[in-house]
Amino acid sequence: MDNPQMKTEAKSELFRKLPSVDELVRSPQFGTLLEEHGATALTDAIRSVIGRLREQISSGLLDGAGLRLALEGLNGAVEARLRSVLSYSLRPVINATGVILHTNLGRAPLAEHALAHVREVGHSYSNLEFDIEAGERGKRDVHVDRLFRKLLADAGSTGEGTSSTVSTIVVNNNAAAVLLALNTLAEGGEVIVSRGELVEIGGSFRIPDVMAKSGATLREVGTTNRTRIGDYERAINERTRLLLRVHRSNFEITGFTEQASIGELKELARRCGIPLMEDLGSGALVDLEKFGIQGEATVLDSLRGGVDVVTYSGDKLLGGPQAGLLSGRSEVIARMRANSLFRALRVDKMTYAALEASLLAYVKHEYGKVPALRMMSLSKEAIGVRAEAIAGRVQSRTVKIEVIDGESVIGGGAAPSSVLPTRLLAVTCTGVSADELSDRLRKSDPPVIARVEEGRVLLDLRTVFPEQDHLIADALQHVA
Repeated sequence: MDNPQMKTEAKSELFRKLPSVDELVRSPQFGTLLEEHGATALTDAIRSVIGRLREQISSGLLDGAGLRLALEGLNGAVEARLRSVLSYSLRPVINATGVILHTNLGRAPLAEHALAHVREVGHSYSNLEFDIEAGERGKRDVHVDRLFRKLLADAGSTGEGTSSTVSTIVVNNNAAAVLLALNTLAEGGEVIVSRGELVEIGGSFRIPDVMAKSGATLREVGTTNRTRIGDYERAINERTRLLLRVHRSNFEITGFTEQASIGELKELARRCGIPLMEDLGSGALVDLEKFGIQGEATVLDSLRGGVDVVTYSGDKLLGGPQAGLLSGRSEVIARMRANSLFRALRVDKMTYAALEASLLAYVKHEYGKVPALRMMSLSKEAIGVRAEAIAGRVQSRTVKIEVIDGESVIGGGAAPSSVLPTRLLAVTCTGVSADELSDRLRKSDPPVIARVEEGRVLLDLRTVFPEQDHLIADALQHVA
């Protein structure tokens, strides 16, 4: 029968065998690490490793033999701890999921020329808020507003013989853009929105919650699947401040449905003297049909339709940095610029630099320079050629690779029904489950993020940069 007292004494003996942290820091065996990382970092790392050994002894996971082995590998454990603590946590990964705008993986990758402009502006002083011509303070908006004016030049025409200037301001994300717009236009009043548009975006953020924070009151009309213009009209009262339309960017309602058109909402808004706002979400700047994406409204479509202000993201279909963009009638945008929230939500020079460079590609019609658009335009055949080449490079008795048909998606809450035909690497490994194989790829250097379906690991090269293909092959060879 086990004696609890003897067990306690055995643990005490093991605890006594643990070396002192201070002695280890001063010992020659850690001299190189001390010189490389300094006393503070080394002390913290040793204390962490010794602390973990104490916990394992206390829980009975370590006996005498196990402790001896752990102490023999102490140098390696401390070095690994230092490497983990002192290395970057935010790091590049290879996106082999086929999801172009993968929110968890940073959404749209930036173009090379955008990165170059960020570096150029970031490592030096800049004219962020300085008018060089006048020699006085300027506005940071001008660096991108001038480009948006070119891209949205046709939006000012209402088709009714009148026109207005379109302006754009930038905040830190689309939720902030919606918050700023609602607070400016409807604080203390009611905002009318269809029940079928009360969406939830990533991270459990919901339109009603954002609206509540803005100080506006939500007035729901219609039903989940059918909302007519008459529903909006009957809800208007003396407290109504805004009509809001929310683009169903991350889901679809099909079947017995009805939705008031932008034209109907514009006519009602004008007749009642109420602004019309659309939260477009993804915010494409060009017609995406040329890239195989159907039915995705553009910012220009909304503005031409008579919407007073459109909110959308910078790092989705636009393919730029994270940002919330508000484009609309100049007099409406001016009110938002004057709101004290705008200063709290504004973005820095790095975002402006990346956004300015991204927009220039649109102005020059150089869409191939925008990585997200370039990925959308890749043909199934071109992807298949690359997949076959990778499959041919991996030589292993245990790993089986097939090249099969599949589908890529846009992701990021954009074009939920649109899929792009692709070719996939379908990988299995003898004696290793698909989940374990995916885990090994994820722990490669750099990490390879794939998806698992029907007992196979699937890799879609649509979202892999061609210069990363050899890294995919190396990772597959290594996990074998």
